[in-house]
Amino acid sequence: MERYLEAALRQDIQSKIVLLTGPRQSGKTTLARMLVDDHQYFNHDLARHRVLLAQMAWDRERPLIVFDELHKMAGWKSWLKGIYDVDGIPPALLVTGSANLSAFRKTGDSLAGRYFQFRLHPVDVKEAVAHAGMDAAEALTRLLAVGGFPEPFLKGTERHYQRWRRTHIDVILREDLQTLTAVRDIQSIETLIELLRDRVGSPVSVRSLARDLQKSPNTVQNWLGILENLYVVFRVTPYHRNVARALLKAPKYYFHDVGLVRGGIGARFECLVACALLKEIHRREDVEGEDLALRYIRDKEGREVDFLVTAGGAPRHLIETKWGDGDLSPHLGRFLAEAPIRRTQVVGELDEARSFPTGERVEPAAHFLARMDL
Repeated sequence: MERYLEAALRQDIQSKIVLLTGPRQSGKTTLARMLVDDHQYFNHDLARHRVLLAQMAWDRERPLIVFDELHKMAGWKSWLKGIYDVDGIPPALLVTGSANLSAFRKTGDSLAGRYFQFRLHPVDVKEAVAHAGMDAAEALTRLLAVGGFPEPFLKGTERHYQRWRRTHIDVILREDLQTLTAVRDIQSIETLIELLRDRVGSPVSVRSLARDLQKSPNTVQNWLGILENLYVVFRVTPYHRNVARALLKAPKYYFHDVGLVRGGIGARFECLVACALLKEIHRREDVEGEDLALRYIRDKEGREVDFLVTAGGAPRHLIETKWGDGDLSPHLGRFLAEAPIRRTQVVGELDEARSFPTGERVEPAAHFLARMDL
């Protein structure tokens, strides 16, 4: 299956180091090795490859060298900078990793000006339609059942997904977590993940989580940051014109693996839409250089719209999700009423789109997610 970043990666490896990050098993290594047939591949997790990396012994006549999990090497940034500054390109250099490469191994010289970074997400409706030839409604149904990670998505059975999910989280916690951080309390991290599974779509209080875990708020905040950097969860913060006030409000957390969500079809559907929105935002940032962000909006009375896409910090698109309710939410028109922005209600079970004189639009989820027009 062709992936949505393939063309952009082929173009950029010709002039820059390319860093390709994303959740574990989202297809980074497969994509990297698909770009050029005659490539050479090194995985830092393999002892014999670590020896060759230490010797800088690779075939410089190959068009592409792929370094997998290189961020686990101490001083990897300065090491890579030295190679680029001395050897240049070609050969093209592509580095993949299942963690946020800007968050770990911060020591060493900066790679500023020498690289482009891409974030690869699991499959969504748009990619399934464009690159796998699937019907949008079929893709939506499958994503809600087994999530968008390529292996379980392409298999398409809940039985396979349930078996895959166990090993997926286990590898993250017992390999990536212990390799990249000083955290050893895996049991508490597992409990934190379980607590978050029931709170998807709701503002999350760190103090409440800390009480449940019997840990300090600072410890829990650190763990949440680690789970973000390992691409287990992502955070959506509230929007407020006053940035300082927005920082004081509780964020919402969503899973990159939609199948981890508990709480019914509505919560899982909201997570699926959140994943698709973040994926499109990251694609536009990484490929087009746009300045976008995903927020939510909520007032003191508890009235809320699930998502707000901002461009350059300014509101662009309010998006509300409903699984089976086609009635227009009054909150779409209430918030930012004076702003000339788009307002869309995305509904899972809806046959036809509807538009209103006041500017709001209600769209079937399959149609909205297949286009992903922000």
